[in-house]
Amino acid sequence: MVKLRMAIFRIPTPRQFQKTRLAVQTVKKLWNLNLDSQTVGLCGFSGAGSLCKLEELHVSNEKPPHVPAMLKEVLQHLDIHPGQVVLDMTFGGGGHTKAILEAVSDVTVLALDRDPMAIHLAQELAKENPGRIKPLLGLFSELEALLASVHVKAGSIDAVLLDAGCSSMQMDHAERGFSLSKDGPLDMRMDGESAYGEERHARKIASAIVEARRVNPITRTQQLASVVAESFPAAAIYARKDKLHRPAHVATKTFQALRIFVNDELNQLHAALRAAQTALRSGGRLCIITFHSLEDRLVKRFLRGDDLSHLEKDHFGLAKKGTGKDKLVGTKKDIASAYWRPLFKKVITPNKDDVKENARARSAKLRVALRC
Repeated sequence: MVKLRMAIFRIPTPRQFQKTRLAVQTVKKLWNLNLDSQTVGLCGFSGAGSLCKLEELHVSNEKPPHVPAMLKEVLQHLDIHPGQVVLDMTFGGGGHTKAILEAVSDVTVLALDRDPMAIHLAQELAKENPGRIKPLLGLFSELEALLASVHVKAGSIDAVLLDAGCSSMQMDHAERGFSLSKDGPLDMRMDGESAYGEERHARKIASAIVEARRVNPITRTQQLASVVAESFPAAAIYARKDKLHRPAHVATKTFQALRIFVNDELNQLHAALRAAQTALRSGGRLCIITFHSLEDRLVKRFLRGDDLSHLEKDHFGLAKKGTGKDKLVGTKKDIASAYWRPLFKKVITPNKDDVKENARARSAKLRVALRC
């Protein structure tokens, strides 16, 4: 598979550096004003790309509607009981956490997210549910230290939910730079050489982007979408179909690839799985929702017990050879994990009602495993 190369991006101009400096000053002020003592975080806003504009956090006060993916299935398979501790590793808009609090009495939710906007929502929800939510600002790779800071011991958590990928809240705000349909700055930072979009026409698209940059820098989302579209015949722009058989823009996979690279999503997902393995008690449950094949393939291999120490090389190498289609359980060739027992042979997919209520859930795949 041909790789999209990140060299297509322009080196920041002095003006852009000035904007970044102003953004850093804004974040410092925001840290003092908005992240209260209920929130645990490491080194301020975690991650090199964690800058978040002040107006973005103000938007969160409006509490945009959020429909969590596969909510009924998640509640059923997490099997939470009163008095237990649950880790929501991707708080996002808070839909799953709210449902857990409503469904089970006397439960404590540890709400993790790398996005300061999401943590602001978690703070508000914590005020409405005193003592039941602990917001944790940070990356998956920082989870062990974050849990220790709130005195949660390894092997003590009863259930973990991981809803991978980009949240609806991030997609719905054009200024975050994730949306293909809404024009905004070409950002894509969740906190702020890529085969990640599995795009067959990567070479053609990369060439078009390089040529376009020679004329003007690409700084807007719809600007990038137009450049990608112009590398295809007009009839091909919406020739692709999504899982609902609706026209899908040819730039969709390009946006996915860049978003995954910018946020180091696959390495962070691997870190999340390792952290969940450490955090869960024996008999605890893990529910993981993924939204594209790269994520699901990684999760499947992790639960199977594969060696993922060389993720970039081995994960994509296996994908090219087609071995990613091997069944998870049920064959003699399967590797038995010493840490996980998958509860289902196949992934659980959303039903028609779920997709009707939340079209973004159409690609969701849920895997459930028991900690050995």
